[in-house]
Amino acid sequence: MAGTGDAMGPISYLVAEFPGSKMTGRAFNVLLDLVDRGVVRILDLVFVTKADDGSLAILDIADIDHDGTLDVAVFAGVSSGLVGPDDLPDVGGVLAPGSSAGVLIFENRWALGFVDALRESGAQLVAAGYIPQDELVSQLDEIGA
Repeated sequence: MAGTGDAMGPISYLVAEFPGSKMTGRAFNVLLDLVDRGVVRILDLVFVTKADDGSLAILDIADIDHDGTLDVAVFAGVSSGLVGPDDLPDVGGVLAPGSSAGVLIFENRWALGFVDALRESGAQLVAAGYIPQDELVSQLDEIGA
């Protein structure tokens, strides 16, 4: 990926809920492929669980692979410290009781050359965001697109 010096691409986050705390591991393989190809760089990957009583806890990645079918060891120790215990209430607010979630903070390395070109031309990134897919589909349905 193109880029110079200490430049970084836009930083994003995702919270993926696993209802019933059931994980197949398919997403881990895709994420690893994105990292290997230089599309993204993981800054933080944290797993959180919400008990039926609403209490929240951070899971150790080593505790996720209960049956030996998920190879998550490659993600052990992936932490910049951006996500911590003080973020639990925000994450817990979007989770259903009895579910777990993966919280991923990542750099969009694919955009690095574009960001460098913007900065070199005097521009600066001042905002970024994502539109949740369900909201987008609903809006498109409303306008008949």
